[in-house]
Amino acid sequence: MNKLEYKILNQISDEIKLNKKVALATITKIEGSTPRKEGSMMGIKEDGTIFGTIGGGTLELVVVENAKKCIINGESKNFNFKLTDDEGSLHMQCGGEVDVFIKVFKPFDKLFIIGGGHIAFELYELGKMLEFHTIIVEDREEFCNMHRFPKADELKLGNIEEVLQEYPIDDNSYIVIVTRGHRHDEVALKSVIDSNAKYIGMIGSKNKTKYIMDNLKSEKVSQEKLDKVYAPIGINLGGETPKEIAFSIMSEILVVKNNGSLDHLKDIKK
Repeated sequence: MNKLEYKILNQISDEIKLNKKVALATITKIEGSTPRKEGSMMGIKEDGTIFGTIGGGTLELVVVENAKKCIINGESKNFNFKLTDDEGSLHMQCGGEVDVFIKVFKPFDKLFIIGGGHIAFELYELGKMLEFHTIIVEDREEFCNMHRFPKADELKLGNIEEVLQEYPIDDNSYIVIVTRGHRHDEVALKSVIDSNAKYIGMIGSKNKTKYIMDNLKSEKVSQEKLDKVYAPIGINLGGETPKEIAFSIMSEILVVKNNGSLDHLKDIKK
């Protein structure tokens, strides 16, 4: 590996660590005259910014556009390009042919569990089973430690409001608010209401939910933002135990995540 390739892969790694969408374009096969050799690579960010090169010119422009589409679709794909003036080619003078594989690195889905009680523990177990990057946020050390949550990806112990305001919450984030009381739930909700989280859910009865929503309205939080909150949280599966409640919450999250529906499969017409 040369220094340029090492630098490109490091930049790809940096984007992944930031949970950003990024693609790596690699020349996998060449025939005839081409701008670069096999193994040449280029990184492409979501906005089309590149690092590295696969030869410049029309080939590189077309690869960048294809990479941006692959990033949007979340799909890796192989492309073949003819570098000639023939119809259907890239109208380049090289005269050769090149295969380029575009590998898309998708952000991981993050499950924020705000609280560390019984329901939080069951959500943590389900989150790990479903391969979410699981983050526990708590202000009590006895409910936020490696002994209680040994497989948690992150443990955020401290002031809930400060932790949530400092953490980068993106559109691959799913937030469940299950703290020890409505005052802490309200603080947590207020801290994330302006975020780009794909899902925000808060536990509680209809009366408690209305009370908190009315408080936030009085603080000029818009109805549009309040309407995106799933509260009371979960799907009505009929259970009452922490495990059953956690299943109902996770079911709702999966419906949102996968653009699903609340239909019985047996009732869906082919």
